[in-house]
Amino acid sequence: MDLIRIKNVEKKYKNGVTAIYDLNLAIEKGSFVFVIGGSGSGKSTLIKMLYREEKPTKGQVIVGGLDVAKLKNKKVYKLRRKLGIVFQDYRLLPKLTVYENVAFALEVIGEKKDSIRIKVLKALEEVGLKNKVHSYPDQLSGGEQQRVAIARAIVNDPKLLLCDEPTGNLDPDRSMEIMKVLEDINKSRGTTIIMATHDKEIVNKMKKQVITLKDGHLVNFKQKGKYDNEAI
Repeated sequence: MDLIRIKNVEKKYKNGVTAIYDLNLAIEKGSFVFVIGGSGSGKSTLIKMLYREEKPTKGQVIVGGLDVAKLKNKKVYKLRRKLGIVFQDYRLLPKLTVYENVAFALEVIGEKKDSIRIKVLKALEEVGLKNKVHSYPDQLSGGEQQRVAIARAIVNDPKLLLCDEPTGNLDPDRSMEIMKVLEDINKSRGTTIIMATHDKEIVNKMKKQVITLKDGHLVNFKQKGKYDNEAI
């Protein structure tokens, strides 16, 4: 069953730049997909369209049955609650503890306190940080901060996890630790993961599905792909 369907999508910015054109994709529920491509290939634009930071100029972006392009601004929260987002720069709140940073994602949607505690501790255990609940972001390494960001993204058990260059600030060892965490989430929760990356080593080691974009166009979509230097 397809969780995401992208039909005849074009994204043209006001400055005249066409970031995506003639894009057609279907991504099955439970998939783990890398999105690769050089600078300006459309990777980030694609990710942003999936969580409705950007709207397509033409075509349909359907996520979990919702036509994202037609979604009114005041209804965007309905989409966002179905997904988790992990960015390169962590985006943790510096004055909150690890526990509080993750709990915040549930507090804003009115979750009960007892339920929050159970879900937060479960998410932190999954990312290997249950022993850091009282720590603050500046007491953590970059890899640990990214794990907190992942815990925050999965605490509401989303069907889709979008990762935009999540290992971009990390060294190779920490990067592979993050990938192990993401792979475990994909397998244990059945969460669909879409990850934009330029890290060739990660893509080649993980052997997941690979979407290759070039100049806003889909070059190929392989089931167990490698980083295609020639296509990029």
